[in-house]
Formats: sequence, structure tokens, C-alpha cells
Amino acid sequence: MIKKLIRRILGTKQETGDRTQPVTLTAKEHGIDPKLVSSNAIRVTSTLQQAGFKAFLVGGAVRDLLLGVKPKDFDIATNATPEQVKKLFRRAFIIGRRFQIVHVMFGQDLLEVTTFRGASQEDALKDEHGRVLRDNTFGEQHEDAIRRDFTINAMYYDPATQTVLDYHGGMADIRNKTLRIIGLPEARFREDPVRLLRVVRFAAKLNFSIAPETRAPITVMAPLINNVPAARVFDEMLKLLLSGHALACLQQLRKEGLHHGLLPLLDVVLEQPLGEKFVRLALDATDERVRQGKPVSPGFLFASLLWHQVVEKWKAYQAAGEYPIPALHLAADDVLNTQTDKLALQRKIASDMRDIWAMQPRFDRRVGKTPYKLLEHPRLRAGYDFLLLRCASGEIDSEIGEWWTDFMEADGGGREELLAKKPAATSTVAAPAKKRRRRGGRSRGASGAGSNDASGKSE
Repeated sequence: MIKKLIRRILGTKQETGDRTQPVTLTAKEHGIDPKLVSSNAIRVTSTLQQAGFKAFLVGGAVRDLLLGVKPKDFDIATNATPEQVKKLFRRAFIIGRRFQIVHVMFGQDLLEVTTFRGASQEDALKDEHGRVLRDNTFGEQHEDAIRRDFTINAMYYDPATQTVLDYHGGMADIRNKTLRIIGLPEARFREDPVRLLRVVRFAAKLNFSIAPETRAPITVMAPLINNVPAARVFDEMLKLLLSGHALACLQQLRKEGLHHGLLPLLDVVLEQPLGEKFVRLALDATDERVRQGKPVSPGFLFASLLWHQVVEKWKAYQAAGEYPIPALHLAADDVLNTQTDKLALQRKIASDMRDIWAMQPRFDRRVGKTPYKLLEHPRLRAGYDFLLLRCASGEIDSEIGEWWTDFMEADGGGREELLAKKPAATSTVAAPAKKRRRRGGRSRGASGAGSNDASGKSE
């Protein structure tokens, strides 16, 4: 009796090799709190079940519920086809090329419904490296379970019966805080190299250790990331950076040798005292906002990570004789062009990054009407927060950050008083150029300017 209970809780039945029959865990055994389950997720599963289909919560939602955490997203798996799912809901949309899924909308709440995937076909379309390009094969639930990436993401929860189906010993790995890929690690990483990044994200986010056999091929297979479409890599990097454990994730990326090509020169930045402190402060601030449930700007985050690449090029352009403001815009162009190719940065994010960078020298101008004009800038708060990070890291004198804090908080009279005081000789601008070309001496001028100071002139 005791041995049977242990098998049910820890999933040791999987050691027999029978993956077609799951271990069924009752509410008392798995301990999921039904109050943590979204009412809309229950609505979707119950609607499908009432129509005669199987339907379960699956993946990260079940993992988080087992860990006592309220999931941010709820995914549903069913034996209904995408077309059958679509007919049951008023606002349902079939998407996807590699594998079709259905998005079911309830107001702003989006739930993803997938049909059980079948066993991977040998003749599935793949690239020369083994990455699956298209595989719309539907199948049985046990086949769907083996197609999932990690054991802790391959459990199914039925809200109606409050039971969990565990096909691969996921409960045991959750209790042991172990991240383990299902199947042969090398083959699974080749099928979808993004799993290499997911390993890092989950290990850092959950504070789980990576099983030795799962970790072994990671470093060798890291170059496969270069074969993944840039948009998918960007989406995964964004999830990693907005996980609430960004710093831990980046440290894990470096540890596993996966950061090369994703954030070029990250090693160099983190090895420089000012760069390392700046990035750490930015990521710590991001993690804290995520934990507090506050919004995080991807533009601000990437602007922080790539800032010291901009600074390096900014100084180089000035040393070559360019004026400071045009030099900054040219440096921003160089970095954004490189990263847009590698990370598929969205135009809105790139625009936000450029605005934040372009504002930095404008904080130097603390005379006349210029500070008042800067207060009207739509990205003022982001630029100001970025300025404070630079002060905190020691890149620039803290006096300038303190002055702007006082100026923003002061009333009209207080602001005039601050302007009347002669600011200390501090600057947010990179090292000045030793020589300057005459106006018109450079054909490009300030063509790289963003929405601010397009002429390259100081205000």
C-alpha cells in the first residue's frame, strides 16, 4: 500500500518504460489549489468536455499550479481538431504554420488551445541541421506528452475531476527541483534549438538544477541557435529577460555558452567594472518591477543591455572628428542595425531605445528653457531612469541625477532657483573629440538622428 502511494506521488511507474499509461494523481496527492485556476480556462475545458472531447490544462500552467504559483497564462490541450475547437467559441482564431493552434479570446484574456500532437514523423519537413519546419500531425494524448519538451511541462490537469495525469515522472522532478528533457537530449535540441534557451530560462526562473544528461550536449549544440528565425529567438529572449530572473538567466546563458550571437560583446561589457555594474543595476530593477507586477519596457531593457556598445562607438566617432550629438546618433545606428539583424528588434522597441539614448546628452543642458522643453518629452521618465542608472553605476557624476530629481519634483519657483544656480561641471556626454570637422565636412551629417535633435545641434 505504501509503495503504491509512493509510485503515485513520485511517478516512479515511468521507470518501467510504459509511457502510454499515465500516473493519475488526485487532488490530495498533487495539492493544486483550484482557486488559482482561471475561470476562463475552466470555461474552455468544460465547453470542450461537454461537446464530447477531452480537455486539460497543460504545460507551464500545470507546473506553476503544482508549485503553488498562480499562472500568468493557461494553455489547454484537447483531442478536438482546430476546426472543431473554433466552432465552439465565438471569438476563436486558428493560427500557426508549423503546428496549428487556436486562440480563444474572452475580452483581453487569451487562451491557447492545441490539439494533441502525434508522434514525430520521420518524413516531417526539416532543415539540414535537423530542425523540424512543419509537422501538423495530430495524435493521442500519450503521444502529445512525449512531444513536450521537459518532464515538468508534460503533465495534464483536469479542473472538473481535479486530477493530474503524469506520463514522464514530472512530479518527481518537481519535488527534486530537476529540469529534465523528455527523450534523447541531442535529438530534441536538434528538432527545436530554442529549447536550449528554454532550459536556461526555466532553470534560472525556477531555481532548478539541469539533469546531467540534459546539460551535457548544450554547449556543443549552442551554434544551432543561429539556424532559428530571428523573430523566434527574440521572443524567447524577451521571455527570458522578463521572467523576473533576468540576471540569473544571463548568468546561466554565459555558463552554458549560449550567449554568443544573442547579445554580442556581453562578455566584454560584464568584464568591465562600469559596464557590469550598469547591466546588473538595470536587470535588478527589471526583476523587481516584474516581481511587483509592474509593466516593463522592452525598449528600456535592451537600451540598457546595449548601452556600452553605443558608448564605445560614440567615443570612436568623436575621436574621428564628429560632433558629440551626431556621433551619438551614428553610434546608435551602428548598434541597432547589427541587433536588428540578429534579434529582429521590432521597430517600436528600436525607436524607444534610440529616444532613450538620444536624451542623455540633453540632460547636460541645465540652463534657460531647455530643461522645460525636456520635461515635455514623451519618453522623459525612461530617459531619466536611464540617467539615474548611469549615475548609480559610476559612469557619470551623481550630481546631475540629483539635480534633475530636484528639478522634476520642484514647483515653478523652485525650478527657477535651481536654474539660477550654476551647475557643477559634469557631463553625460562621452569623452569630447580632440578635433572637429567643419559643418558640411561629413556627407552623412546627422542622418542617424532619432526623433530628437535631428539637426545634430545642441539646444
